[in-house]
Amino acid sequence: MNIQAITEGVYYVGVNDRTTYRFEAMWPLPSGVTYNSYIVKGADKTALIDGVEISEACKLKKNIREIIGREAPDYLIINHMEPDHSGSISILRSFFPDMTIVGNAKTLEMVKGFYGIEDNLLKVADNDSLDLGGLTLSFHLTPMVHWPETMMTYVKEKSTLFPGDAFGCFGALNGAVIDSEMDIEPYFPEMYRYYSNIVGKYGTFVQKALAKLKDLNLSYICPTHGPVWHKYIDRTVDIYDRLSRYEAENGVVIVYGSMYGNTEEMAEIIARRLAECGIKSIKMHNASKSHLSYILSDVFRYRGLIIGAPTYSNTLFPPIEAFMQAIKTRELKNRVIATFGSCTWAPQSVKRITSVLEEAKIDTKDIKSVDMKQAVSADTEKSLVQMAEKFADELLK
Repeated sequence: MNIQAITEGVYYVGVNDRTTYRFEAMWPLPSGVTYNSYIVKGADKTALIDGVEISEACKLKKNIREIIGREAPDYLIINHMEPDHSGSISILRSFFPDMTIVGNAKTLEMVKGFYGIEDNLLKVADNDSLDLGGLTLSFHLTPMVHWPETMMTYVKEKSTLFPGDAFGCFGALNGAVIDSEMDIEPYFPEMYRYYSNIVGKYGTFVQKALAKLKDLNLSYICPTHGPVWHKYIDRTVDIYDRLSRYEAENGVVIVYGSMYGNTEEMAEIIARRLAECGIKSIKMHNASKSHLSYILSDVFRYRGLIIGAPTYSNTLFPPIEAFMQAIKTRELKNRVIATFGSCTWAPQSVKRITSVLEEAKIDTKDIKSVDMKQAVSADTEKSLVQMAEKFADELLK
């Protein structure tokens, strides 16, 4: 059990989930995931910060008992109502019937809507505080990071922030809880994947939250998923800051679909020429094989995006259509983009890719494209090489 003191009066009581196959029934969890819960114990009162997924409620109770014995938490602070955290509320209330549930107005509406609970609630507003005796919780509303009710809780005396899902990542904890006590590098790719899949659409609201919190002194950030951040706070905040501004590293993601290898050959020609032009970070994803979550992670990380697909039933190859809708949903910005496509008799794929880009409010007037019929010819190869050269120039300038 990963139960430990984070700093005096603040304890980790969360749980690992190494069983669930897909987060939100969509995103693969090869290394599992955590549902992080915390105890803040003042001289007079004790608060439980966030719950866990419903199937883990009994583990959470056991962890709470490890810290506070037979006492009951006085408060349950809810920073985020998504059921992977709030699913245990009804069970926790049955364990601790006198525990007051604390949340903002939108949170308490959801507590009633999801779980039918209307009694022993405490409504808080932005910048309200709650004295536990020597430790004070202050509440900071951060709507749409990434639900409308989300807020963050701060303990000034310990410079500790509980940000809900913000600054979280996939991956279970392998013994240690605090970043300085573990090999942290495997968690950063999972942070990119978590952000791009779960939070990606809400960059504007993440920026507002970061601005709101900029004057807080931070020694610990305790998110609801992944490690507790201490040594790597600056790196963690920087990743969220850059991703929420759609700022990316110089590199290229080639996302393609191919039924019989002809479109894939086009992708390989483009990649080879990009490498010859000095592009070192090139990520290639066959959309029929790579899971969408990994594709989106790379798309958020790198500034260049090249999309290719065959025509399928007079429209776009379905795995690429799904990808296009995903980047449209996430309101992707600030990318260098090119497209390519193939067909046997009806060239529709590039037209459809361009159409979705326009629906996503991405300017397509300068986007380079290559379309071919049947197989790669000498002329097609020349066009692909020229497109790759122009793309590299734009990316590197």
